[in-house]
Amino acid sequence: MITKIKGGTVVTDGKEFLSDVYYEDGKIIAVTTDSLRFDEEIDATGKIVAPAFVDIHIHGAADSDFLDNTPEAFLTVSKATAEHGAGTIIPTITSAQTDSTLSCIATFEKVKNMELPGACMPGIHLEGPYFSPKQSGAQDPNKIRTFDKNEYDRIIAASDSILRWSAAPELDGWEGFAKACCEAGILPCFGHSDANGEQVKAAFAEGFTHVTHLYSCTSMVHRIGATRYLGIVECAYLFDDITVEIIADGVHLPADLLKLIYKLKGPNKIALITDSMRGAGMPEGIETVLGKLDNGLPCRIEKGVAWMLDGQAFAGSVATTDRLVRTMVAAGIPLVDAVKMASETPAKMAKCPQKGTLDAGKDADIVIFDEAINMQNVFVRGKQIV
Repeated sequence: MITKIKGGTVVTDGKEFLSDVYYEDGKIIAVTTDSLRFDEEIDATGKIVAPAFVDIHIHGAADSDFLDNTPEAFLTVSKATAEHGAGTIIPTITSAQTDSTLSCIATFEKVKNMELPGACMPGIHLEGPYFSPKQSGAQDPNKIRTFDKNEYDRIIAASDSILRWSAAPELDGWEGFAKACCEAGILPCFGHSDANGEQVKAAFAEGFTHVTHLYSCTSMVHRIGATRYLGIVECAYLFDDITVEIIADGVHLPADLLKLIYKLKGPNKIALITDSMRGAGMPEGIETVLGKLDNGLPCRIEKGVAWMLDGQAFAGSVATTDRLVRTMVAAGIPLVDAVKMASETPAKMAKCPQKGTLDAGKDADIVIFDEAINMQNVFVRGKQIV
């Protein structure tokens, strides 16, 4: 059955234009003003039609976290995120003991073959455990450690679903880790790292080409004696081929900083991420936990973010992908570029060629929203979620 989405303002490939969108059997047939045969019609007049969003860094939503390590948790997050416009998510597993990590990966392997109720999950992101204690952030300091070749070889051998792995390349043994990741097709990323400029340059040359949540647990310019040294942030700007991701919830990074990152890196090098924990989509004022339900870190959701109970630090993001786009537009970023950073650019980073644009032949992952970026309809592979 051919479905026609008529009369909307299409935003895709960095462009904005009036057109109809046709799809069939979960694939886009055409984006055109020509009259083609159709069986069903959806009126998008006055609305925006765009590719569904791609979140390459997410831990949970709707009171579920991937560390809960149950199929139900993965399925719950798939549905909850799609309701806010995500057609694809990359489940992220934080620092844990080896057996726990392998168990979460095994659960993912079971789930990826199921019929998902919402967002697709083409692979996973390992965030840790090879991190700097100086940049641990909300990571459990008891779980982070230096590179262990036997461990990462075992994890890599356990699954071909690992798309990316965040680590700190200033730690001893990083070269072997980078080599093992690149040989397995895994993208090594700067994350929770205190690397200086020279260490960043060396790691970049060995395959570290992406920065996990820029400005969050990433080193910046610093002084040793009278001499200043670059950090990860400055190197991300200095090297054109380094890509970055940003938590664009309007809380982790203020509007002026979002504009600066956009100005210096541009929409082809920036992915908008939620980095959300289980509190995403849950009401304000409630207490929850960061991490696994039975032993996570207690926190409270207030003012659009999760806080430590003492109110002195963030405990995690509760953003959804529609909020990311809304925040960027409110900061003065053109809608076409905000959409690109939430769809096409992260799809390329995650090596998901069937996602991210509305080109013919790609998956019919489509969102329809109003000027305030409130979701009206969401389709994943042609299946209507909203």
